[in-house]
Amino acid sequence: MAFTTMAPTSRVLFLVSLTLALATAPAAARSKQIHLHFYMHDITGGPGQTAVQLVKGPGPAHPSPYMPGAHFGDTTVIDDALTEGPDAASRAVGRAQGSYMLAGLKEPALMVSMTVALTGGAYNGSTIAVVGRDDVSAAVRELAVAGGTGAFRKATGHVLWRTAKVESRDHIVLELDVYATVPGTAAASDGQRQAGVMNTY
Repeated sequence: MAFTTMAPTSRVLFLVSLTLALATAPAAARSKQIHLHFYMHDITGGPGQTAVQLVKGPGPAHPSPYMPGAHFGDTTVIDDALTEGPDAASRAVGRAQGSYMLAGLKEPALMVSMTVALTGGAYNGSTIAVVGRDDVSAAVRELAVAGGTGAFRKATGHVLWRTAKVESRDHIVLELDVYATVPGTAAASDGQRQAGVMNTY
């Protein structure tokens, strides 16, 4: 009985062809781009408070006019409402749960670490991990998407973060644009995804 084997040259050509085929596969088949837009309500006092200071920083008083009475190291835990529009009475789409700490001695810079827990829309039940530096004196700040669960498993990307309006000294409304890239395998395994490339709240 005769056995046939692939010649070394043919084997190399086959492997090269396979590599090229994988490299040129449509990007949409390998990853999914998702854009979410919503508003975050940070309420540090009064009725409906969602942010509580856990640590009064032992550092010096902060010199920035953006943070009167603040001290280096101040740490606040949050469970902020996320809404479709800037009005607190608009449709709820989730919660922002985590903390922020005053990490700048002179600059009004907060270190933010939070989970966006989505409770409405196509991604109900999924979460997004957001971390980064929030310089409140800047018009637009950029934070990082550092993973997630559900439809955002293994997600990467960034968040554009703006102060939309100041309702009162205790109520700040932030506007968030989340741009996340999810691997195709993660997106395909979640039954809550939509067929479109961009999905916006």
